[in-house]
Amino acid sequence: MSETLRKRLESTPFPDLGSMMEGYARGAVQAAREDYRHTLDFTPGSIETLDEILILVSESPDHDVDYEVRLWGAYLGEIIRQRYAGGWEMTQYPGGTVAVPAVDVRGSRLFPLMKVYRRLTMGEEEDLRSFYAMVTERLGRPAQVN
Repeated sequence: MSETLRKRLESTPFPDLGSMMEGYARGAVQAAREDYRHTLDFTPGSIETLDEILILVSESPDHDVDYEVRLWGAYLGEIIRQRYAGGWEMTQYPGGTVAVPAVDVRGSRLFPLMKVYRRLTMGEEEDLRSFYAMVTERLGRPAQVN
């Protein structure tokens, strides 16, 4: 993992949550290319590539779960946010006690960082393709991009 990327992201004074998530998502694209030789392009098709990267991350004995969740969860969230014209907000995860970043799309709250956390800690049964299929079924057609 690129410590330079991590230090840059963690020391950047992002003006708001949306900017921070976009910055981390761009960092994920960079990390995918430099550390894993994979291309992430913010398309739904890249979710399978993201899932492959998370398998590699989870197999690394020295990965920092909090950082990896922010990095890859921001990327997953940005795919959803961009495709469905959503927005980032801090909100309580159902059953949780703290606020976490969520993507709000027309009143539906999605928790991509929590999904990445579960993928890293619980394994294959938490695959991202199934999650994204559920998201597209729940949200329907993507927003029209002008």
